[in-house]
Amino acid sequence: MRGTRIKTRKRNIAAPLDPAAFADAVVQIYLDNVGDLELIAKNIESSDLNFSRYGDTFFEVVFTGGRTQPGTIKPDEGERHAYSIIVCEAKREAILPSVIYIQKILRRRPFLIKNLENVMQRLLQSLELFEENERKKLAIFTALAFSQKLSGLPPETVFQPLVKDNLVAKGLVLSFITDFFKEYLLDNSLEDLISILKRGKMEDNLLDFFPSAKRSAEGFSEHFTKAGLVPLVEYNEKKIFEVKLKEMKSALTAQIAEDSDISETIESVKQRVKEAKLPDIEVVRILWDVIMDAVQWSGKNQQQNANSALRQVKTWAKLLNSFCTSGKLELELMYKVQMQCYEDAKLMKLFPEIVRSLYDQDVLAEDTILHWFSKGINPKGRQTFVKALEPFVNWLEEAEEEED
Repeated sequence: MRGTRIKTRKRNIAAPLDPAAFADAVVQIYLDNVGDLELIAKNIESSDLNFSRYGDTFFEVVFTGGRTQPGTIKPDEGERHAYSIIVCEAKREAILPSVIYIQKILRRRPFLIKNLENVMQRLLQSLELFEENERKKLAIFTALAFSQKLSGLPPETVFQPLVKDNLVAKGLVLSFITDFFKEYLLDNSLEDLISILKRGKMEDNLLDFFPSAKRSAEGFSEHFTKAGLVPLVEYNEKKIFEVKLKEMKSALTAQIAEDSDISETIESVKQRVKEAKLPDIEVVRILWDVIMDAVQWSGKNQQQNANSALRQVKTWAKLLNSFCTSGKLELELMYKVQMQCYEDAKLMKLFPEIVRSLYDQDVLAEDTILHWFSKGINPKGRQTFVKALEPFVNWLEEAEEEED
């Protein structure tokens, strides 16, 4: 074994963990500079404190004024300062400087964003341990952090920890999120807020912020209307409306594809319309879209396409007739036919034949067709369609004169 070199494994010798000494040093910088955040930022920048190891502790000092006990927000032993986010006034003017201060720190030490996430998650999961005024300060800070586009702070960091059953049940989350929305919308558009909610995976789950007793579309509208957030209420109502339309369209598509009994289909649509409180005009539009989407088109064979479209109209005319119950709705159907024929080259020359078929099946009344012909307001392809429909209109007028 002589001369043999024995390899030894190198060991990383860990420095002793001492978050208490680190926290005391940061607190002392706050005290020495009497809460002047610009001076504090400069002193922190020039210090040799180990932020990579004690990042969480640093943000505990920023938010609460000192260290907190593990797993809680209760103050731990050690020095504290009176310039924290939790201690200042619950006003944006008082909290904004802290957001800007943190932004400066993160630009110098971007790795600290993960520590900020950790501490914010812990604070938000502990909302019940804060006073109401303190929760409001956290909401204002969070809103300003997103308004100022605080370096890399992901929205899911904020929203996901909030959806805890006990916090939601007590109404704490709804109160927090309401303050957050109100503050954020002072500087930003509703579209900006929706974008944040999307990134936080909460856009479709806003009711999760509500206690179960208030978790309804009506509860949503009532709460946020009272909070002065009418644009958010309107957005949510529109979203619900679009979902209901989509559901009805999907169900109707399946029924038409399966060639269901037309009477059963009519009853099914009526039931859905009643439950979803859908406007008649939207129903007529959906019916036409679904009926025409189900047509089996045949490449470039124009005559075959025409036959397929007209056969589909005839097959489902009774369905259309059940919902085109007024001149206004019949006119809406004509505009819908006009737009589809204008946008789809396959249908461009079929407009007069489709209108004639709808007339023959008693879906469109003569008065509706004549009104569209003389006073129609949709300009898309109108001149072409009016000219194409003219022979049929002349026939209608001559038939009327003969009857007179």
